[in-house]
Amino acid sequence: MPSIGLVTLVVADYDEALAFFVGRLGFVSISDEPLDGGKRWVVVGPPGGSGANLLLAHAASGEQKTAVGHQTGGRVAFFLTTDDFARDAAAFSARGVRFVEAPRHESYGVVAVFEDLYGNRWDLIEPRGGPAIAGGVLPC
Repeated sequence: MPSIGLVTLVVADYDEALAFFVGRLGFVSISDEPLDGGKRWVVVGPPGGSGANLLLAHAASGEQKTAVGHQTGGRVAFFLTTDDFARDAAAFSARGVRFVEAPRHESYGVVAVFEDLYGNRWDLIEPRGGPAIAGGVLPC
C-alpha cells in the first residue's frame, strides 16, 4: 500500500526554517540539495521517525508568501507524536519553542499545541497506549 512520504511546508527562508526544525525541535536534515533557480530540495524529519517527513519549500509567489504560517487557516496543521510528552515538551521549551496552551489530558493521550517559527500550529501528543494513535484518527 502506498504511504505519504513528504508533506510540503511553505517557508519564508530555508536556513531559518532549518535552524528551527533541526535546532529547536531536534529534527534531522535528510536532504539539502540545490535546484535550478536558487531553489533547494530541503527535507527534515524526526530522528528515527517512521512517518512522513517535511519538504521545506521556499515561498516564491505572493500567494505562497501569504500562506507562510497560515497553511491551515489557524487550525493545527501537524501532529508530532512522542513516547514521552514531558521529556519532549521540556526540551522544546528549553530551546525556545512556544507552547500556546498548557498540556491537557484527552481520551487519546496527553497533548499541547505549539507554534513553529511562522505560527503554524502543531500538536505534541503522547498517545494513550503507546506511540501509535489508535485507528490513526485524532479529533480535530
